[in-house]
Formats: sequence, C-alpha cells, structure tokens
Amino acid sequence: MRNVSNKKYYVTAFALYFAYFILGIASSIMGQYKTEFAKAWGATTLSNGTLDVSVVVSVIAAYGLGRLIAYPFAGPVSDRVGRRISGFIGITLYAVFFFGMISAQSMWFAYAIGVVNGIANSFLDTCVSPSVMEIFPKSASIANLFTKFAITVAQFVLPFVLGLVASAQLSYKVIFVGCGILMVIDAILVLILPFPQQDKTKKATAGSAVKLQHHFTVASVASILLGFTSSATFMIWLNCNQELGTSYGIKDPSVLQSFYAVGATIAVLLTAQFIHMGLKETTILVLYPSISISMLLLCYFITSPFILYIGSFVIGYAAAGGVLQLATSTTIGFFPASKGLATSLVMIASSVANYAVLTAAAYLTKVTGTSAPRMIILMNVAITFIGVGLALVVKHYSQNAKVTIAEA
Repeated sequence: MRNVSNKKYYVTAFALYFAYFILGIASSIMGQYKTEFAKAWGATTLSNGTLDVSVVVSVIAAYGLGRLIAYPFAGPVSDRVGRRISGFIGITLYAVFFFGMISAQSMWFAYAIGVVNGIANSFLDTCVSPSVMEIFPKSASIANLFTKFAITVAQFVLPFVLGLVASAQLSYKVIFVGCGILMVIDAILVLILPFPQQDKTKKATAGSAVKLQHHFTVASVASILLGFTSSATFMIWLNCNQELGTSYGIKDPSVLQSFYAVGATIAVLLTAQFIHMGLKETTILVLYPSISISMLLLCYFITSPFILYIGSFVIGYAAAGGVLQLATSTTIGFFPASKGLATSLVMIASSVANYAVLTAAAYLTKVTGTSAPRMIILMNVAITFIGVGLALVVKHYSQNAKVTIAEA
C-alpha cells in the first residue's frame, strides 16, 4: 500500500466500527429475551412449567447458517466490486434483522430473519476487516482487533440498556427499533464516506497462480479452522450462560453479561498493547484458548455462583477478547492480495461453528433438561481443546514462514 496519509478515512473507520458496535448488540440480545421471543412465537410449555426456549436457540443458530450461505459470495464482492458495496449491503440487512425480528409471529419467520442476520454479518465482515487494515496498514492486526473492541463495548452497555428499558416499563422492542434506525443512518454514511484504494490483484500469470495456490499450507488451513473453534468457545458461553447461572442459583444471570463484556474489553486493550510490545499473534492464539479451557473446567467442577462471575470475566477475556480477529489477521497474512476472500474463509469456519454448536446446544437443552448447562460446558471444553491444537500447528509452521501480518 502506498505510504500516504490516511487521516481522511478516519471518519469512515469510525462508521465501520460503529456498525460493529451495533453488531455486538445483535449478537447477544436474542439470548437476553429468550422467554419473550418464545412466547411471541407460540413455543410449547415443558413438563416443568417453563417455556421451551430451545426454539429461540435454534433461531440464534440460524445466524450461522446465514453466514455460511453468504460468505462464499461476500468475499468476492468485497474484493472485486468494492468494500463500500459490501458494507452497505451488510448494514442495510442488519436494519432488516432488527425490524424483522420484532415483527415475527412464528418461529419459522424468525428463523428466516435469523438467516438474514447471518448474511448481514458476512457482508459486513468482508468490508470492515479489510477496510480498517487498509486504513491503518502499519497496525493492521491491531486495527482488526479493535472491531472486537467495538463489539465488547456494546455488550458491556447492553445490560444497562436492558435495565433502563425495564425500569421505564417499555417493551424490549424499543431496543430493536432504535438499533434498526441507527443502522439505516450508518448505511447512508458508508455510502457517502471515502474508502481507501484497494490493493488490486495484478493480472495473474502462471507463476503468480501457483504462488497463490501455494498459500494453502498446513498452517493456513489450520488458521482458517481456528475460525470454528474460537467462535464456538465464546458463542456457546454467550448464548448459554443464562441457564447455567440460573442452575447455579444466580437470581439475575444477565449480570454475567457485564462481567463477560468487561473481560473482553480489557482483553482487546491489553492484547493490542502486547502485540505492540512484540508478542506474536500465534502465541496469543495458543495461550488464550488454553486459559479458556482451564476456566470452563473450573465452572464445571465448582457449582457455586461466584465461579460464574469469575468465569464470565475470564471467558470474556480469553475467548471473546479478539482470538477470532487475530485468526482472521493471521489468515489474511497468507492471502495478502485477497483480503476479502481470506476473511470469508475464516468466517465460513466461524459460521459453521455458530450453526453447528448452537444447534447441538439446543438439542442438549431439549433432551437433557436441567443437566444441559453443564453438559454444554463439556462440549465447549472439547471444542476449545481442538482449537489449542490448531493454534500450535499455526505457531509451529509459521515460525519459519515469511508471513507479515501487520503489513498484509
């Protein structure tokens, strides 16, 4: 990328980070209103007298299906048509999600809107990650890491917004309407603000084609698969900690969300500083999931409320504090001429995780009843353990590889 001042793109970067702020609300708000949505969709009542909220978990899982459908198209749109178009599509579809979800009268209509949510995320991802890395080329991985910061700030603020809405005796739909309006405004901004010039792939020669194909190494494939494991760790916790908190005797399990968000926010800031000080991204990809495994096991064996407060903070730090974003940055390092495509590959893996593990969690919730929350912890441990193995592969093979993430 040419060495020119990119200050004129800072407002664009702010608009893109703001879109991720609202994305942070979209990714967790469904889990906060499971009962309300289950009631609105006519869910059945279980033998213990509670509503079958597994239908809501299934709708949340549809988010992963939508991402899986769209990522093969979203990456090429970003690389070939432009970041602006990809971002505009994503933000506009997020507005459709917010307005559509509160209009749903059945589980199947809500499921379709959940798919739209995933499609929106795919187009936004393939716009924002490459764009901020092009706006801040000298700190590309840190710039991408701060997309997670925007998400975690939103997830920290959300419980307070929920409290304000409840104390004012307003419908939860107010939050959806507000977010939908904000997304419409942001879509307009993305349509008119300047974007940096993309690094276009030069006309391919036989040699260059071989070179691009050569990037599909053991390390690059493992880096892509980290999109699955890193997403699964925090997605399972984010969407299933409410029931775990209730089973451990926490009266207001929504508070766990605040601890989770604080941990993730601190992680982004500290991790950015660690990378600036010279800590390798591949080292973090090994260390953070290992911490997550230890914490998840403590939450399984210690069935007291206090461990979940600690656990939410630690999982927020180690699982949701930017591991997925660093996996994306690492993968982009293997595909410097196709940043949108590289982002798509990681996020396809992430999408499979979102759909598969939340569908599995819904199944466990349905068939194992009260023991489901702890069974879900064990599932999370197993998946995260695989993630550590993949990260070790990436670290081992990348030590001698000439992949410069910060300048990708």
